[in-house]
Amino acid sequence: MTTAIIMNQRHAAHDEPRHVERAARLLAITEALEAAGLLHDLVALDAPPADEALVRSVHSASMVDLVRWSATHQGLWIDHDTYTTSASWDAALHGVGAAIRATEAVVLGTCNNAFALVRPPGHHATTGRSMGFCLFNNVAIAARYAIDQLGLRRVAIVDYDVHHGNGTQDIFYSDPRVLFCSTHAAPLYPGTGAEREIGAQAGEGTTLNVPLPQGAGDHGVTAVFEMLIEPALRRFQPDLILVSAGYDGHWSDPIGPLSLSVNGYAGLTARLVAVASEVCGGRIALVLEGGYNLQALAACVAASFHALLGRSPGTDPLGSAGANEPHLLPLIERIRTRHPLFT
Repeated sequence: MTTAIIMNQRHAAHDEPRHVERAARLLAITEALEAAGLLHDLVALDAPPADEALVRSVHSASMVDLVRWSATHQGLWIDHDTYTTSASWDAALHGVGAAIRATEAVVLGTCNNAFALVRPPGHHATTGRSMGFCLFNNVAIAARYAIDQLGLRRVAIVDYDVHHGNGTQDIFYSDPRVLFCSTHAAPLYPGTGAEREIGAQAGEGTTLNVPLPQGAGDHGVTAVFEMLIEPALRRFQPDLILVSAGYDGHWSDPIGPLSLSVNGYAGLTARLVAVASEVCGGRIALVLEGGYNLQALAACVAASFHALLGRSPGTDPLGSAGANEPHLLPLIERIRTRHPLFT
């Protein structure tokens, strides 16, 4: 199995070292991949910056202009937790470009699957607002590109970041061509992602939210994927699966209240790879979102690459949380009986 890695080579100058979303995140990942010998097994692809017109296919002109203006200064803040530097415009366009390159590579058959290692992350960026560390919505722009430029009929986005991907949901809430599935902790920033948020108008039924209680971990989230996410993907029959791959649900993450392990994340990724093989010819691309414990983030990404390559992740370097998980079957059954995808 051929797996591509696409790096945002211009990310490092978009950096606030005191912030959890900092350049050290991708540096830790690269070091871990090198130490594991994985880079020799991956196909490295270059990615040009995205054309501004592609960004505007998802985001409003005023939002794009604000990001560009902010990057003419050093050290501005768009909101209380979303910073920019003089390099942020360049970094953001290269991040979008990396997500698009991963999508192209998978759809056009350059590789079986791919992982775009990008920052700044993207899934909180709405149609008209940068927020939550995110400037542009990398995965949403890639999905729109796949439909508008590559001719796909349907795209599924699975978001397993600990935070709800409110921006991705906002962008595709009324679009029946995009299935958005999110597992996320609740209550937690940004406060969206309730079970009742299922899409609107022509897109009613193509948004699936699974808000998880504090402490949910490998056992419960795996059951959610087995009983909700995977059946939804089979029902929707996408031509491509994109993954907002956030690892801040790891039990050691400083800002996430879930208790997933490294091998738990590898298992979720392996499940999505298997479903992609079943429904869309194996076409699946991951796009990095959150994850703020550097050791856990790096280990989770390495384990996800093993899953993309069809391998076992091996021994979990950090182990499990060792705590009791809440029971999720009532949540699963409630969604199964109420959501249009299952009724």
